Amino acid sequence: MNPVQFYKCLADDTRLRTLLLIAHEGELCVCELTAAMGLSQPKISRHLALLRGADLLRDRRQGQWIFYRINPELGSWAKSILQDTLQANQHFIAEDLRNLILMGDRPQRASLCC
Repeated sequence: MNPVQFYKCLADDTRLRTLLLIAHEGELCVCELTAAMGLSQPKISRHLALLRGADLLRDRRQGQWIFYRINPELGSWAKSILQDTLQANQHFIAEDLRNLILMGDRPQRASLCC
């Protein structure tokens, strides 16, 4: 992972919130992210595609749902930065987490295979 590319991804509010929410929850689908952040599906999908393209996220399909998680092969330095940022800035995603909790009909997850 190129550190410049990594920090450019973190420099955008939507991408940073997305990464922190996924890091907090383990994995999320587009509908959960749209409900949590109050943004449109196309906007969320565009940012997810950029994060996947930068190898920050991996996805998996389960039926009609596509779930996103932090790339398990991400360098330890990058994972550490995400975890440190999450732990020190819970207030940054607190409203998003409240919205996620209030979301009805969240997709059911099967256990991760990989």
